[in-house]
Amino acid sequence: MKTRIDWLNGGVGLRPLTRTKLMAFTLFTVAVFGCAGTMRGAGQYLKVDYPASAATNELQTAVTYTIWIPAGVKTIRAIIVHQHGAGTTASKEGSTAAYDLHWQALAKKWDCALLGPSYHVLNEKVDLTPGGSEHWFDPRRGSEKTFLKAIREFAAKSGHPELETVPWALWGHSGGGIWADVMTTLHPDRVAAVWMRSGSAAMFRTRPEFSQPQIPDAAYAVPAMGNPGVKEKPNRPWVGPLATFQEYRAKGAPVGFAPDPRTGHECGDSRYLSIPFLDACLAMRLPAKGGKDQTLKPVDMSHTWLAPLLGDEAVPAAQYKGNVNEAVWLPNKAVAKAWMEYVKTGAVSDPTPPPAPFNVKAMDKGEQGIVITWDAAADFESGIRNFIVLRDGQELAMVPDKPVGKFGRPLFQSMTYHDTPDQPLPQMRFVDTSANGKKHTYAVICVNSVGLKSKPSSKAKPSTSTPR
Repeated sequence: MKTRIDWLNGGVGLRPLTRTKLMAFTLFTVAVFGCAGTMRGAGQYLKVDYPASAATNELQTAVTYTIWIPAGVKTIRAIIVHQHGAGTTASKEGSTAAYDLHWQALAKKWDCALLGPSYHVLNEKVDLTPGGSEHWFDPRRGSEKTFLKAIREFAAKSGHPELETVPWALWGHSGGGIWADVMTTLHPDRVAAVWMRSGSAAMFRTRPEFSQPQIPDAAYAVPAMGNPGVKEKPNRPWVGPLATFQEYRAKGAPVGFAPDPRTGHECGDSRYLSIPFLDACLAMRLPAKGGKDQTLKPVDMSHTWLAPLLGDEAVPAAQYKGNVNEAVWLPNKAVAKAWMEYVKTGAVSDPTPPPAPFNVKAMDKGEQGIVITWDAAADFESGIRNFIVLRDGQELAMVPDKPVGKFGRPLFQSMTYHDTPDQPLPQMRFVDTSANGKKHTYAVICVNSVGLKSKPSSKAKPSTSTPR
């Protein structure tokens, strides 16, 4: 039975894991990573596991890293890291981050890999007791070393040696926001941008065991966004990111602040702002594709928009009347428009329909029915809510019939508290058991999270070939 726990664990969690439960968690993770079918984006999936170390200068928490590399990418340009928060529940639900179709759309656009760590925390305490999350979300306690080790191993195993040196875009929730913040101070020349959802190092200034990181000048050049929920006031997930914003912005750093007006510690619909923000930062900062110089470009301030802190109207920087070094920084007009909508409503609209599904196949399985499968790319602006299966041009079924939106909008991959796909991961698959031996043609329509429909896919006629 789920119970209320500490704020940094995402607000909802389970009792501490016993050895039996930890084994079940590990087996479940292996099952997810080893599964087949059309629930995963086209590309290469790799994972590495590292046990907990007993050494005080190494990571004392077991961890699994999973990386997705888009199909057909010749040279990886960056790694997008989606880092879960603290606690056992966050660790388990963070294990699906690399399978997120919407985040994969961002990665694919920029020839990036998508990396989802999963730290196997043994209890829900946010401290340094055995199994506590602070062992990993402070990178200086070993997770930095292990993260770099994993990247080296992925570079060797994937056929993409450039993974070892490409830049990173960091997204972190709660304890993951702390991790992303500290990693930016340790590797400022390698971080293209950072999104801190309800977490930053400033949250723990009163904790003597969590020494505040030294901030090098280069860190003030990294674009960042703090994103707590308004319902978190006046707790540390609100105070920390706000303090980080104010201190960095006072130095002229390109930092914004985007409070979610509808939620507390959960992620809600923040992805509809975080993805376009990181998209804009990658566009500004990634080195030229195929170029010899792979140094991150400086932030282009010529398109900056500014807004008053805790306000909801942004204007081009040249028109801003207040103190610039206290204003919310936004990279361009498109992100500013999305930000204004988000801080008012907690959501971002999308006027464009999604792309049509593809690779639609229909396989006649006799008495079992016609098995229809397909592939689809997530709508970049608003993801995928569900699919409509057409038979002879008429609507046959919705997949899923009732999309789930427990945290945020209803989606094909329903979201957990931690902005990751819920388990089990759904498949792009439907079985027509009412064909009655008649000849039919099938097509599929994609529906995005705001309800807009794609054009129908190409039609498919049933065959008797072996289904995938």
